[in-house]
Amino acid sequence: MTRVTVWSEHRQERSDPAVAAVYPDGIHAAIAAGLADAGFDVRTATLDEPEHGLSDGVLAATDVLTWWGHVAHAEVDDAIVDRVQQRVLDGMGLIVLHSGHHSKIFRRLMGTSADLHWREAGERERIWVIDRSHPIADGLGESFVIDEEEMYGEPFDVPAPDQLVLISWFEGGEVFRSGCCYSRGRGRIFYFRPGHETHPTYVQPAVRRVISNAVH
Repeated sequence: MTRVTVWSEHRQERSDPAVAAVYPDGIHAAIAAGLADAGFDVRTATLDEPEHGLSDGVLAATDVLTWWGHVAHAEVDDAIVDRVQQRVLDGMGLIVLHSGHHSKIFRRLMGTSADLHWREAGERERIWVIDRSHPIADGLGESFVIDEEEMYGEPFDVPAPDQLVLISWFEGGEVFRSGCCYSRGRGRIFYFRPGHETHPTYVQPAVRRVISNAVH
């Protein structure tokens, strides 16, 4: 059985009532619940645990790590980033979610700023599947809609993906590369755009399907 560690900061859910109302048990708990329902062996880890919950033992027992961060990227210890990077190079999968694009680990693996345009407006987002043959696209159809989300827009300062599976369109007219696959060393990396903390994105079936497909 594939072993997944779901990591998040777990900060805003404890300090912001608007976020707590959407994710009372934490964003990591919602992501973990979807993966557990898909049949994976799931554990969670958060920023304020010793070693951010990512000890050598935990990472050695992790086949795929998912990463959600937003307001505390700078607080992630560089020694832990080194540790995660080495596990990716050795073959661990890494799924970086939403504002994790600015995490230390993603920027380091990409070698770029990972900057982008953004707007918090609760806009309708349509995610188009542009590579229907890719395993991450399994069961998604041509597209799916998220009724309210934060806008991310191009340019997205990342290397050209090895495979581009998904692109987003927003009400304001922007588009964004929302499902990007990379390889680093023996590890595979997938960046998946949706997941703003004040919207219940991680309980949406299509979003959970993308993440579980990516773990597979």
